[in-house]
Amino acid sequence: MFRFTKTALNIAGHGARRVGVRHGSQTSADFHNKYGNMLMVSGAAFCVAVWSYVLTQTGITWNFSPVGKLTPKPWRVPGGEEEE
Repeated sequence: MFRFTKTALNIAGHGARRVGVRHGSQTSADFHNKYGNMLMVSGAAFCVAVWSYVLTQTGITWNFSPVGKLTPKPWRVPGGEEEE
């Protein structure tokens, strides 16, 4: 088990080092500085729009809690009549 863990951590370390080398360009920082807030706001607006459509227009029956709304049926003894 120790060898498996050591190998897994080694592979993860290699991946992290590789990502660090790949993201050394200036373009990604410029892109996020220029469009980051706009993308976050538009993503949030899209999410709100989709959920408002789902909640109001699709006709999904939501399973709200029945506590206090249901009353149990009277208990019946198997075999017909109640015993004395």
